[in-house]
Parts: sequence; C-alpha cells; structure tokens
Amino acid sequence: MTYHKKQASKVPWYFAPPFLLFWLALIFAVVIPIFFSLPTGLTIENEASNRGKFIAERAERILADFEKIGPKVVGSHANENHTVQFLLDQLGAIKSVMRDDLFDLEVDLQVVSGAYIHWTMVNMYQGVQNVVVRFRSKSSTSESYLLINSHFDSKPGSPAAGDDGTMVVIMLETLRVLATTSQTFKHPIIFLFNGAEENPLQASHGFITQHKWATNCKAVINLDSAGSGNREILFQSGPNHPWLMNIYRTSVKRSFASTFAEEIFQSGILPSDTDFRIFSNYGKLPGLDIAHSYNGYVYHTKFDRTDVIPRGTLQTTGDNILAMARTFSNSTELKDPSRHVNGHTVFYDFFGYFVVYYTEATGRILNTCVAVGAVILISISMYLMAADSFVSIGYILRLFLLIFVLHLLGWILAFALPALMATIFDSADQSLTWFTSKWLVLGLYVCPTLLGLSTPTLLYLSISRNDKVSQPYRLQLVDHAHTLILAVICIGLTYVGIRTSYFLMIPLLFHAISMTINMLTTLDKKAYYWSIFVILGQIIPFLYFTYLFHAFLCTLMPMMGRFGTTSNPDLYISLLTALGTMLSMGYLIPLLNVFNRPKLVFLILPVVTLVFAFIAMSQIGFPYRPKTNVERVNLMEVQRVFYEYDGSVSRNESGYYFDFQDRRKHQPLEARVDIEDLYYVGDDCDKYMMCGLPIFNHRTYKSRRQAAWLPREVPVTLPGKPRLTLLNKNVSLSSESVRFEFELEGPSHISIFVQPLEKVTVSGWSFLSDYLRNQPPFHVYFSSGKIKTPLNFYIDLQKESSDFNEPLMQLGISAHWVSFEHERDAETQKFLATFPPYSYVMEWPSSYERYIF
Repeated sequence: MTYHKKQASKVPWYFAPPFLLFWLALIFAVVIPIFFSLPTGLTIENEASNRGKFIAERAERILADFEKIGPKVVGSHANENHTVQFLLDQLGAIKSVMRDDLFDLEVDLQVVSGAYIHWTMVNMYQGVQNVVVRFRSKSSTSESYLLINSHFDSKPGSPAAGDDGTMVVIMLETLRVLATTSQTFKHPIIFLFNGAEENPLQASHGFITQHKWATNCKAVINLDSAGSGNREILFQSGPNHPWLMNIYRTSVKRSFASTFAEEIFQSGILPSDTDFRIFSNYGKLPGLDIAHSYNGYVYHTKFDRTDVIPRGTLQTTGDNILAMARTFSNSTELKDPSRHVNGHTVFYDFFGYFVVYYTEATGRILNTCVAVGAVILISISMYLMAADSFVSIGYILRLFLLIFVLHLLGWILAFALPALMATIFDSADQSLTWFTSKWLVLGLYVCPTLLGLSTPTLLYLSISRNDKVSQPYRLQLVDHAHTLILAVICIGLTYVGIRTSYFLMIPLLFHAISMTINMLTTLDKKAYYWSIFVILGQIIPFLYFTYLFHAFLCTLMPMMGRFGTTSNPDLYISLLTALGTMLSMGYLIPLLNVFNRPKLVFLILPVVTLVFAFIAMSQIGFPYRPKTNVERVNLMEVQRVFYEYDGSVSRNESGYYFDFQDRRKHQPLEARVDIEDLYYVGDDCDKYMMCGLPIFNHRTYKSRRQAAWLPREVPVTLPGKPRLTLLNKNVSLSSESVRFEFELEGPSHISIFVQPLEKVTVSGWSFLSDYLRNQPPFHVYFSSGKIKTPLNFYIDLQKESSDFNEPLMQLGISAHWVSFEHERDAETQKFLATFPPYSYVMEWPSSYERYIF
C-alpha cells in the first residue's frame, strides 16, 4: 500500500532575495563593525585619571618622531646612529621618571657579528646593533627572563611607522608604564630593540646566540608587522606550550588569534618571516608571535607612515602587550617552561571577545565526538524519516546515497567554479582585479561557490517525484549529506594533524544542536518548519566564519601584490573565499529550495557573477591606486662586468634589473615607462652563474629566473666600487688542494657567489662549513652595520688532476648601495620619474663583477 501525504507548501519565491540579503546585511551590520572596532586612545591630558594604563597619545608622538628619521636601512647613518641614539634618549627619559626605589633598569648596546644558514644562503653580519634593556623589580631574585622583541630597521625607502615602528613605541610606552607604577613582578623582562630584522633576522640571531642575558630568557613575545593599523593578530604560539595561550586568554582585552593563521604561516606559503623563528630555532624559546596585518598595501613602502595608523591601534595593542607583560612576569611557568610542555595548541577567538584554546589531544577528542555524534543524529533522523514515510530504511538509505553523491558533486563544483573564474581572469591577463576593490569577490567567487554547491541537488529536487518521501524530507537528506561530508573531512584532517580541522567541528556542533531540537520537538516531521532551527543554529557559525575570512582576506589580498610572478594569486583568493563561503553558508544555501520557483531564485547567482565579471574587467578592476594600493616594482640600476681568466673583459654593460612582485609583471607600466627593450632572463640563467645578475638575498635568488633586464646606453654611475683583492694562492704540500685568500671591501650589503668549474669541488672555506653540503653555486650574504672593516676569507678547492694552473672557479661579487644616503645618477632619476603614480619603486644602485680564478 502506498501512502500519499499532502504536499508541503513552500514560501513565496519573492521572499528568497530578502533571505539572501539578510545574510549580507549581517556582514555589514555586525561583522565589519566588529572587525574595525578600536578603543578610544587615551590622552596625556587624561593620564592622571588613568594611572598604570597605556597612553596611546604618548606612543603616537614618539612614533611621529621615529618616522621623521626616515628609512633605517642596516649600515646607514639613520639606522646605526640616529635611530640608536633616539632609542637611548627615550630610554633615558623613562629612567628619569622610573620608581628607582622599586625597579632597576639597565641598558646595554650590543654590537654583534656572526653568521647562520638562512634558506639558500649563508647569512653573515658584522657589527649590527641591538638596544637591550633589562628591567627588573629590586625585590626579584629570579634569573628567568621574559623577552619582548621588536625591530627598528626598515626596508629601503620606508619610514617604517608600521613595520615596525608601531611595535617599537608600544614597547617603549609599556616599559614607561611598568617603570612608573608601584606594581612589582617576579621575573625580569628583557626589552630587545633589534637593529637588523629586514636583513634578514640578523640582530635577533646575534642576541640569542651571543648576548650575556640571552641564556636567562625563557619565553618570548615577538612583535612585528605586515601592515599598518587595526588590531594585532596572534599567529604563532608555542610550540608545545599550551600555558602560553592561557596567559594570552587571561591577559588581553581584545583578542585576535587563530590556529589557521599559524598553520598557513608555518606552511611557508606566505612571503614573510619573523624573528620568532630565530628565537625558537637557536634559543629554544617558546612564545607568542604577534603582528599587525591589516592594510598591507603600505607595508615596506614610503607610504608606511603614522597618518595611516589610528590611535586606537596603538591603544588596543598597547593594552594587550602591557597586560601580557604583567601576567608573564608574574607567572609560575616562566621559572621553568620545560616542565609545562604539553603538545601543540588549538586556539581561536570569537569576534575578539574571548579566546578558546585546548591541546591538540583534546581537539582530537572534541572533533571526533562532535563528528561521530552528528553522524549518529543523521542516522536517527533517517530512521524516523523512514517510519514516518512508511518506507523501509533501505529505501531511505538508497535515496540518501543518491543525494550524497549529488551533493558531493556540488562540493567539487563549489571549489571548481571559483577556481575556473580565477583561471579565466588570469589567462586573460586580468588577475588581481579585487586587489583594491575587495567586494568583487562576492560576485567573482562567492556566487560561483554557492551556485556550484547547490546546482546538483537543486536539479534533482526539481525533477524528483513526491510519491513516497516528501520534498521536505529530501531536503533534509541534503542537509544530512552535507553533515556526513563535513564529519568525514573533520575526522580525516584531525588525524593527519591539521589543527584547523576545528573549522569543520563548529558548523557540525551547531547543526547537531539544531537537529536535536528538531527531533525533540518533532518539527522535522512538519513540512519545512525544521529549517527555522537550522537557520538559527547557523547564525553564530556564519558570523564567526565571515568575520574570520574577512580578516584573512584583508591580510592576504595585499600580500598578493608581493607574491611573485609565478603563481596565480586569483587562485589562492578564490579557494580561500570558497572555503569561507562553504563554512558559513554550506547549510544555508540549500534552504533556497524552501521557496517556490527555486530555479528562478538560483538564477540570481550566475547573473550577479556575470555583472561582477564585467565590472572587474572595467577600470574598477584595475588593481592599483596611487598612495593606497600601489604596484610594487623592485628595481636595481646595475653596472655588470665579466672578467675572464686572463683578466680580459668579455662583458661590460649597464641596465636595470627588474624583480617584479606580482602577477601582472611589467604590463601596467608599458603605457608610461619606456621598457620596449625589456626581456626576461630565464635563458641567461642556463648560461651564467646566478643568471649574471646582482642577486641581493635569498628572495631574489628564488625569483631569479623570473627577473627581467632592461639595457641602458648611459653607463650607471655607482656611488663606489667594491674592491676584491687576491692576497694569496697556496697549493697544499700534498698538491691535493689549493687555497685562495681574498680581501673584500665594499658597501654595507654584499653577496659573494662561488661556482666551482667542472671536476672541481669546494673542500673548505672560511664561512660556515655545513653550507657546503648544498649544491653550488654557493651564496654568502654579508652585511655591515656599525662596523665596516674589510672581509677577509679563503676558499679551498680540490681537483681530480691536481692541476691548479687553469680555471678552477667562478667568483661573483654583488655590491649594493641600498640606503638613500647614496645619490642616484641623473639618468636613473630621469627614468624613475616616468613611473606612474600608482606604482612604488624600491630601488638602489648595484654592481656585479664575475671573476674566474
């Protein structure tokens, strides 16, 4: 016998657009205001009523003075003298108002030299500086210190108000507040103002491996920046020290922390690194890595100024750092952190109001329980569904299997369609259209994601008959299919060690609550009324994931402007947007089937995508804007000379070496800049050591095959000339090896390249011997800070025939006059003046000399 139920009535179709607009309105009414909310900065005028609190106005004034110094490149007068004296003066002012009856403050100016292996090069430094402060209560007997670090050096051309001036002045004001209050603490605090982070990471290495107070440091708070303004994000914690997150949770007033950010950063995808890695690798310090990441468009440019940093940013970050300094310095764990090792941590905040954290082991249990519980609930639901529909459970399972396959196809399409959009735009040389107009992702990626997810089940529900199992039940099966997919992925990611698997747990948890309520109230049997609790249950996940992914897109979109030319940035942004859309709307978009004429309703999505695609291809989609969203162009004006074995010159030319930073490469410049003779040097890389270019560091080494060269007729006038002197050539007594001894003089930034010729090996040298395990050419990056004495080094070579009176190796010297204290020649200034206002050129003169010995 077949039972026919009355067909459930649907909601009129014209309520569907308001349903979609409701979720969009939540983003603008709740998510964005919360994301941009900052406290009012405290002023000096009101300081008397705010004793013991961080005063943002004072930090802001110090930051303005810090910015006036200008760019602070390692080796420049601005960095090694002006900024160091500026910091010493600020510390002197703090000491003059300190409660010297309660505290001791000792300042040590460290000038340090050393070397370590950094990625593909030996990273060698001479005379870089650290301004180190030890601050302690006179009553303290602890020899366990908290280290707080930021850096004061900058990239060429940048006044560095954001990176990292903001954190420098926050440390200064934090120290002032601590020194002028009566609140003492157990453990001393080291305030490290390091003078060579951009070089990269040299001064922190010099401190943690050589400073007299380094061995006392037990934990670190590292403060850096990849942007300017808004709140700081905690993006690395530990490792293996969950107590750190407890201190963070109990201390901060406005939290912003994410395991997802940690796992992305540690994957190496992003073009960034911080001193935290040095402290962890060389000092074995656990700690917290914190940075400003909003408005990365001005990062490392001349537009990184105080006027783009709200006072509220200084206040919120200052409040948090001050609170953490107090809590850390009174914690019992800091005495011996090794006793509190307990695995990795899963951590995330909810809208900045509170932090959730637990160990990875707890996360495995939690994720498994929620996922398994959700699967049990859908099993019970299908059992009840079969009973109410007077069909066998086997019938329901077969129907569910069909819907599951269709929904799985929807999942694939949900990621495939936005990826297809990204590929199409990239193929048409229209990448980065969202770079300035972030809202374009709504049409370009969000709508295709929703369309892909919903289309297979929409078509099925539109043509399926309502003879045995009603449409509301079939729609519930779509929800169940979504739940099963989330549960399987959640468990899978959890047990391969991906802590971000909590992403899947959150919507599963809230949907499980909705299913429980629906079954207890029997709403699951009453037409489409069950969808009410599904909607209510997904409001918090929707708000959380739109808040989180909005934050990540605001961070990552500017980074795509310095992501290099080889990867399609649209693909990364499209997939990240698709993931956020699936997590926030995965349970909600199928509910459009509750409305009449659902196919007409779903037509909204492709129409919006088409409209946005046309907008993206217009001038609105042009990525760059003057001052605020610039195209980054890294450029060197180069004089290169190739010396042969007999001393003759085989090549002597001048030109511009371009290291384009984003996918559009030279195209946005063609209409304004004369680059007709520009060519890419990929073929040269197979002919010449290091492509015949003055490779600067590990990053330019990585991108060398994508570099471009523009010849120029007028020779480059360099500020100086490096001098390489062969001091000795000695063959060993056994005639098995030969030693070349050199002296090298030049500017503050030099790279040395060594390429042994065929059947010759480098058996030893005066640099780090472990590096010789790598494949040649070998790269030594050498920078000088306060000390600028010549570099003396040797290279030992071995050869099968022991004939050392013929060519044995190529030796390249790449010299860089990075600071603006060195004048550019007239031809260069004329060329730079032709660049459009929507571009920012980071440039300097350099030379490259190739020798054969």
